[in-house]
Amino acid sequence: MRSSLPGGLLALAALLSPALPGSGGAALAAEEPAAAPSVFAVRAGKILTQGPAGVVDDGLVVVRDGKFAFVGKFDPSKVPAGAPLEDLRPRWLVPGFIDLHSHVGGGDINDMTYPVNPDLRTLDNVTPDSERLRDARAGGVTTINFIPGSGTNSGGWGTLMKTRGTTLEEVLVRFPGALKIAQLGNPERRGDVGSGRMGMNWLIRSMLERGRDYAKAWEEFEAGRSKEKPAFDARMENFRGLFARKWPIIVHTAHVQGVQASMRILLDEMGLDVILTHGDFLGFKGAEPLGERNMKVNIGPRNYWYDAETSRLHGQAAEWYRRGTTDLSLCTDAPVVPQEELLTQVAMAVRYGLPPDHALASVTSVPARQIGMGDRLGSIEAGKDADFSCFPGDPFDLRNGAVRVWVDGKVAYDPARDGRRF
Repeated sequence: MRSSLPGGLLALAALLSPALPGSGGAALAAEEPAAAPSVFAVRAGKILTQGPAGVVDDGLVVVRDGKFAFVGKFDPSKVPAGAPLEDLRPRWLVPGFIDLHSHVGGGDINDMTYPVNPDLRTLDNVTPDSERLRDARAGGVTTINFIPGSGTNSGGWGTLMKTRGTTLEEVLVRFPGALKIAQLGNPERRGDVGSGRMGMNWLIRSMLERGRDYAKAWEEFEAGRSKEKPAFDARMENFRGLFARKWPIIVHTAHVQGVQASMRILLDEMGLDVILTHGDFLGFKGAEPLGERNMKVNIGPRNYWYDAETSRLHGQAAEWYRRGTTDLSLCTDAPVVPQEELLTQVAMAVRYGLPPDHALASVTSVPARQIGMGDRLGSIEAGKDADFSCFPGDPFDLRNGAVRVWVDGKVAYDPARDGRRF
């Protein structure tokens, strides 16, 4: 993958140093305009676009109606007449960060009565503008996939949402975001079918087979190949989009047998769009077949594994990447790791061997594409949502912190206005 960070700027030796007072340079304006302008421009010392423009020195971003309208080298003629221009040099601009495995969009995300719950959803549990979402955007996180918990083999359907907004309509990006499946780990705590690994694999297959049959029946009817109209079942409707690959499954799993069982059942047998999440507890030792299939992986929150036999720490994301699963993003499993610590996850992954060239992509363009929203999110690129952040310099130098965050072209976090949250 093309490098998105200039060489030597990760400063990884200093990543775990305490935050330095005043590292952001001169304070930004303390007051946001009473009414945010529909068109504005920002000049920066460097823009890490993650788009076709690559890294732009002395760059300009123009935002119109919540979308990027221009991205490139600074040129006064590109600033629309009458549009305010803010000069933030020498600071950097980066795309808004995306976490595909998050539970902080709302509460009450586990229903433990049944082992599979394909009729449940997080959409009605979204709590816009909560304290956790305010902290998230203080860390530059602008989009999360708010998914159910892992107490059962399928917790239901997740919601892809922005971290800024006061209503569901304002924060919603897409529903469903993904179907959540949990294979291994948490569901094994139960004492019924599905408490063991053979049982949970049977339950997952059985649920998906029912969904596949329902989706197929409607496909045949709508294509005119069947005259019998299927009975409408609200509990099964989302499987039509799932099997049409309009949205993916995100599967919580770990260990070698877990990651490979997920590959066989969900990808090989069912032909679904699959994002494997967690992948820890030496799951990387089963990575090669997934890499051969170009399977998507979303690693975290454990970024290293201590090998007691060799007394060595292995970087889990690095091992997945090294073994060929390079379609790789990172997550926090927030609040397991606080949502605003997503950058720390990336820094630790790089510290333990993830290629620096992949660092920014792992929380921007890659998760955007993995969740099927690469045409709208994940890069600073004309036509996409104006989700971006300003940092004093390298965002992966943890002595830095965001000094401005925009979501849909609106200021979502400004420490001069909101106080330093992170």
